[in-house]
Amino acid sequence: MTESEISKEYNANEVEEKWMEKWNLSMYHFNWGEDTRPQYIIDTPPPYPTGNFHIGNALNWCYIDFVARYKRMRGYNVMFPQGWDCHGLPTEVKVEETHGITKNQVPRAEFRKMCRELTAGNIDKMRKTMLRLGFSVDWSNEFVTMEPSYFVKTQKSFVRMYNNGYIYHEDHPVNWCPRCETAIAFAEVEYNEGQTKLNFVHFDKVDIATTRPELMAACVAVAVNPKDERYSQYIGKEITVPIFKQKVTLIADEAVEPEFGTGAVMICTFGDKQDIRWWVKYGLPLVKAIDKQGKMTEAAGKYEGMSITECREAVISDLKVAGFLYDQKPLEQNVGLCWRCDTPIETLSGPQWFVKIDHEGILKAADEINWYPEYMKVRLQNWTNTMEWDWCISRQRIFATPIPIWYCKQCGEVMIAEESWLPIDPNEAAPKKACICGSTDFEPETDVLDTWMDSSITALHVTGWESEHKLRLPAQIRPQGHDIIRTWSFYTILRSLAVEGKKPWDSIMVNGMVLGPDGHKMSKSLGNVISPEEVTTQHSADAFRQWGAVGGSTGSDVMFRWKDVVSASRFLQKMWSIYRFSMSHLKDFELEDVETFPTDSLLTIDRWLLSKLNRLVDTSTKELDRYQFDSTFKAIRGFAWEVLADNYLELVKGRLYGDEPEGRRAAQYVLYRTIKTLSLLLAPFIPFFAEELYSRFSNESVHTQAWPAVDEKFISEDAEAAGELIKNITGEVRRYKSDLGMALNAPLKKIEIYNADIDTGDIAGATNSEVELMEGAPSFEYVPVEVKPNMGILGPRFRKDAGAVIEALKAEVPAAVEFQAVSGKITVIVNGEQVDIEPEAVEIRKEVISGGREVDVIEVRGAVVVIVR
Repeated sequence: MTESEISKEYNANEVEEKWMEKWNLSMYHFNWGEDTRPQYIIDTPPPYPTGNFHIGNALNWCYIDFVARYKRMRGYNVMFPQGWDCHGLPTEVKVEETHGITKNQVPRAEFRKMCRELTAGNIDKMRKTMLRLGFSVDWSNEFVTMEPSYFVKTQKSFVRMYNNGYIYHEDHPVNWCPRCETAIAFAEVEYNEGQTKLNFVHFDKVDIATTRPELMAACVAVAVNPKDERYSQYIGKEITVPIFKQKVTLIADEAVEPEFGTGAVMICTFGDKQDIRWWVKYGLPLVKAIDKQGKMTEAAGKYEGMSITECREAVISDLKVAGFLYDQKPLEQNVGLCWRCDTPIETLSGPQWFVKIDHEGILKAADEINWYPEYMKVRLQNWTNTMEWDWCISRQRIFATPIPIWYCKQCGEVMIAEESWLPIDPNEAAPKKACICGSTDFEPETDVLDTWMDSSITALHVTGWESEHKLRLPAQIRPQGHDIIRTWSFYTILRSLAVEGKKPWDSIMVNGMVLGPDGHKMSKSLGNVISPEEVTTQHSADAFRQWGAVGGSTGSDVMFRWKDVVSASRFLQKMWSIYRFSMSHLKDFELEDVETFPTDSLLTIDRWLLSKLNRLVDTSTKELDRYQFDSTFKAIRGFAWEVLADNYLELVKGRLYGDEPEGRRAAQYVLYRTIKTLSLLLAPFIPFFAEELYSRFSNESVHTQAWPAVDEKFISEDAEAAGELIKNITGEVRRYKSDLGMALNAPLKKIEIYNADIDTGDIAGATNSEVELMEGAPSFEYVPVEVKPNMGILGPRFRKDAGAVIEALKAEVPAAVEFQAVSGKITVIVNGEQVDIEPEAVEIRKEVISGGREVDVIEVRGAVVVIVR
């Protein structure tokens, strides 16, 4: 190999495209058969196929890929599957927007077909981005939740959980999105702070304060605190609701806050969660004033058909006219919004499907799982402890997994599909047996399952549940964002326990969000969205991945900054220069030379580097075992740039270019081992670059190699201490030259080193000077050579005569001035008069004389370095 074969500049795009074409992706496949390696199955997040693999996804997948590549090199049978979570609101909303329709304006089958076509195209786009970023996905274990081969498992899990008493059907209040016309779970509600008005209204016996006057039609009671003496005489009495005229009872309940508003509140069906609690507690009637489209019902009387906002304005106006509204005050309020369309949610009652929540079981399983970082477990615990109602899993949509249920028209009995019938859509196929009453006339369930019912069985799916393979639950790790702890991690634990009675994974690794360059959450409205493709086009996939590695620790949010990507690109070029220089000196050095090299011929600085290198391997291994990507990559980068390039290479250039074969061979041995090891350490992080480095060491891929092992025999505190001294002495001599304006390769007459037991050959080579290790201690004579007056003292004191005083001082013999200074007073004659000057007004510059030679002296960690000029 010649140096010209390695270009001076690193061409990232050329290298990355080359390896994308050359790589055989089967090297990433999981072996389902007998394997002596321990399994390492990753429960990979299945993203929504929007067509845009956004930068937040990319950061998460960088973390997953770092782990997957590292674990393969550590000897694990790794599965890094890729799934696509296709069902649910996002896809339906996009189809409705794209085609200018609503889901009810076209036949059900046609709408599902539109959703599938959109999804398939989006998956292709996102798959290309993932390949471009160098993710080592096991595409042989790809899954798509809209495919029958996957959602049959969702249906099977539903059937088993129903038959085992985990799932039930009930008429119950739920969170409802009027825009999407579907129920949503509490975990899917986002909250936004806004300002509303608190309206003060006269009822016939009490005054109430409400933010929802449009719900007065659904007022079924009024509540006060039992300790509130203002209303004690009215407790249990009937009260007439203004405008709507219904009579309701005044209830005493300790949950009412006397200090808020008037201390009297309406109980409406339903304004919020507290209304539901009271409705259940007191067995109150149910009045449905709002329909599923967010319009007022006939229960609202003359306001029927109005939107919620229109009704609120009309009721307030009528209350004012009638004299019932007597005050309004601004109020800060947290408004619950649909997580997909940002529409304010309502609480409506209707028949829905629910999964029972086993709070204790979920918390126990969470404790059995290793959390990275540990503090993220608190989020799951807090969410679990605040769950008051079961998980609503039915959705009034179309593009989702069908609920395999029919209802007998004759007797109303529920018919659940048998597992052998699955997959099945009850809207397209009838049950394969008659009802227990003998009837074969059924009504299909038109509701579908929450998309989290699909994605919460990913851990089951990837470990082989209900497949031709033996179940390998639990998976080893779940990587995910902290924003979906209350959904994906919570539901997955719930379902794994309900279906198999086991925790879903051994560990969970939580990543943060990506913030825009302005420090805010990325959004189109702020104009701070950066796409991964934009970064790879301007720089490279490896630069992007390096930004992901060093941007922050797991769990913390990461700011995207272009300067970090530029810095990453600079490191690639720096590492390339190190590599190019090193390989130019390894043309005549092969693997056989490494295996037969006599390590006792290594010099001190060689042992210093090998000790540092093996400590780096040890640190990197321990840090990656803890998923600390940022500290690992920073350590590798620091070693390559500062230890190897700035110091070792400068120290051994003399040997590499010299004609002393043994010393040159030792430097070659160290470089070979170091560069090869670095290519392995870098492989999980910057796979294209690492492959290019390793390709000149082997015909095999770096990604099929073993992670480097620590060679304990090279770790030596003594070698490191001696090497540090050599490095520091050389650095100080080079700094000395620089301060004098000398070229760094300019020779000095001689360098003598006292009080040190080190090799001097590499110092001689790096300084281009004769270096001698001296015994004993040096003897110095300090000879005064110049008087340097201090103008800062003499100027203010002598003013106009200061110039004459300074000239007189400079004319004196330096040794004589020094002698006078020791006595405490310096005397000079100025204009015929004697002038006394304090010693601190004068500095005596001295030259160091050693053995009759002019020298400069540098002290370095206890060693004395004498430079002969």
